[in-house]
Amino acid sequence: MATDTVPSDARPLAGVRVIELGSMYAAPTTGRMLRDFGADVVKVEDPSAGDFARQWQPAHNGTAIGFARLNSGKRSVGIDLRTPRGRDVVMPLIDEADVLIENFRPGRLESWGMGFDDLAARNPRLVMTRVSGFGQTGPYRERPGFGTVAETASGYAFLNGWPETPPTAPPFGFADSIAGISAAFGTAMALYRRELSGHGSEVDVALYEPLMFILGDAVLNYTSSGTIMQRHGNASGAASPRGIYQAGDGGWLSIAASNQAIAMRLFDAMGMPELKTDDRYATNTARMANNESLQALVREWIGARSRDEALAILDEHEVVSAAVNDASDIAADPHFLQRTLVDLAGSALGPAMMPGPILHVRDTDRPVYEGVPAVGEHTGQVLAGELGMPADALSALAADGVIGAVAGETPGTGADPSGAAAATAGGTARAGAHTGGADAGGVAASGAA
Repeated sequence: MATDTVPSDARPLAGVRVIELGSMYAAPTTGRMLRDFGADVVKVEDPSAGDFARQWQPAHNGTAIGFARLNSGKRSVGIDLRTPRGRDVVMPLIDEADVLIENFRPGRLESWGMGFDDLAARNPRLVMTRVSGFGQTGPYRERPGFGTVAETASGYAFLNGWPETPPTAPPFGFADSIAGISAAFGTAMALYRRELSGHGSEVDVALYEPLMFILGDAVLNYTSSGTIMQRHGNASGAASPRGIYQAGDGGWLSIAASNQAIAMRLFDAMGMPELKTDDRYATNTARMANNESLQALVREWIGARSRDEALAILDEHEVVSAAVNDASDIAADPHFLQRTLVDLAGSALGPAMMPGPILHVRDTDRPVYEGVPAVGEHTGQVLAGELGMPADALSALAADGVIGAVAGETPGTGADPSGAAAATAGGTARAGAHTGGADAGGVAASGAA
């Protein structure tokens, strides 16, 4: 692998071209992860309606907030993949790509002559990352899947909630985000192996599998001991005391005394050092056996103080704790403002912030988040400016609805291929004008539900 051709301060994926045939949340999350670290992501959407996530709620000023979060800085090309001519248009893009991301139901791309073997024959260095409900293999491979199905099938919903309440799915795209991040990890591994071997590979991610992994010991516990883990609310079932508690002023905070040293420091913070030698609370095994009485002591201590006062005492004693933040708390927190939150500028949302990259790489610039692409905004830029398609061919394809209209496009303008999209005033206006749409081809296998 050549190590002397890339500047040491370049973002890790600088120079990587990604074609995203993804809609909704999971596969676009993968595209955003790669874009965050330098890849040029070209998003292929249905030319008339675009990614269905464009019409999801919540929305502001005509722009779906979830779509904006995952697709800022990508370039949008409108191509109807349901037509043979549309597939003919997209193939040259894939031929020159490093990565293809897709989330069609397994077998759909193969029926179009776009399976991994077909594409690798044309582009042997291609990494094809596939996100679907149940994966490319197995009895359930052809089933459609969304985040809610993954959250239930994986066992997550069964363990989430309280013993007296029904299994609970999260109110956001949890499975989709975890799967998208996992797919980005697999893509990076495949790119690294390609540099060693010269050949690309196929990355297969099922929505439920990463979520099943993070459930911890549930499956191993059952298959080894026969125990089916149950819902514990805010307790862990593994260590005590742990939970979410309400302070005297109504605020909420969390404490995780998940090892012996922290539990001992908590007892000192509470002004109850005698608990350290009390047979009921001296060890984690004893604390778990007497969890209810110990939790009552913790609740009483916190309830007698304001949240800020309790957190200050806990921090002084190095007890692992934090406020239970809502979005307004996060947006005002100096730590998150310095390290985590980034501005989303140049969009119809107006001045806004969102979480930036999920990790930090030393000596690399952070990406810029500016502009949310309209459906097919960069069709002319990519097809004419980069593939060299003649104007008459583009006009004929647009007239037949195979690609989106390219009037007004000037090749070489628009989103910065490095990921720092340059939004013009016109581009910003267009971005706010599109809120509806179906996925590319209408047969996507995964997203968020």
